[in-house]
Amino acid sequence: MRVLLPDLPEFRDLAHPDEHGVPGVTFSHYTRTEVPDGSADGAVLWMANAETRRKLIQAQGLKWVLTLTAGIDHVRNELPEGVQLYNASRLHDRAVAVHVVAGMLSAMRGLHRFRGAQGRGQWTAPGSPAASGLETLDGRNVVLWGYGHIGRHVEDFLRPFGAQVHGIRSSTPDHERDRLLRSADWVVLLLPSTPETRGIVSAEVLGLLPPGAWISNQGRGNLIVTDDLLAALQSGALGGAVLDVTDPEPLPEGHPLWAQENVILTPHIASTTTDLVHRGAMLTRDFLLDLLQDVEPPGLVDLSRSY
Repeated sequence: MRVLLPDLPEFRDLAHPDEHGVPGVTFSHYTRTEVPDGSADGAVLWMANAETRRKLIQAQGLKWVLTLTAGIDHVRNELPEGVQLYNASRLHDRAVAVHVVAGMLSAMRGLHRFRGAQGRGQWTAPGSPAASGLETLDGRNVVLWGYGHIGRHVEDFLRPFGAQVHGIRSSTPDHERDRLLRSADWVVLLLPSTPETRGIVSAEVLGLLPPGAWISNQGRGNLIVTDDLLAALQSGALGGAVLDVTDPEPLPEGHPLWAQENVILTPHIASTTTDLVHRGAMLTRDFLLDLLQDVEPPGLVDLSRSY
C-alpha cells in the first residue's frame, strides 16, 4: 500500500519501526508545492492548499482519501468517482467542546470587558460599568443546535456548571426547535454548512431568542446572516456573540464585528491544540492499521447525503 502523507516529522515517524510505525505501508510525502509522482492507494489531507489538494486526489489508482478535518466541503465536490472519503471529526471533538465552554464562561464573567479595561490601564471596581452584569451558567438554558459528538462533549463539560442543556437535531420538528429557541439563554451552533443550513440563523430566528440571549458559533460562518446578527447586537436584542467562524472569513479590516464590545472573536481555532499534528498522525496510524487488518475505519462519509 502506498500512501501520500504531509511532509511533517510527526507523519514521517510513521515509517519508523517502533511503536508508532506502520509496517507494510510505503509512504511518500508532499509539501505545499510538490506532490510525488506515481500511483497511490490513499492520500491523507492536512493543511494542503487547493492546488495541492487537487493533485493529491487525482493520483492514479487512488482508493481513499482521509481528510484530517471535521468538515468535508473542501473535498467532496472534487473527489473522483469511486474514491472513498473519510473525515476526522473525532480528532477535533473535545477541543472544540472545550473552546465552546471557555467562550461561554468568559462571556458570563465579562472577561472580554475586563481585558479591554486592562488594555486601557483601568481598574474596574465592583459596581463600575465594566464589572456589572457578571453571571454564571447555573440554571441557564443552553441550546445546542447540531447535537452530535461535539454537542455531547459540551453537555458533559457544562454539567458541573449547572446549565440546562437541550439539543436540536435535524429530526427536531420546527415547532419544537422554535420552542427551545424562545427559552434559550445560549444558542450554540455546531452545524455543518449545507444548502439547508446556510443562513439558517436569520433575523426571523434571532427574533425568537429572549432579550439578552447569547449566540456562539463553532460550526460554519455562513450559518448566520451577518447583517442580521449585527442588527440584533447593535439594537441590544442579543446579549452578545462568541464567534470562532464568521462570514466573510477572515473578517476584512474595518468590518463592524471588530468594534462590537459584546462580541468575542477567535480566528477559527476552536479545534487547535499544541499537540494537534501529533494527534493527527496517531489517528492516521490507527486508520492505516484498521485498513491493513481489513477493519472498516471510522469516519466514512456517505457522499449521497448533504453535510
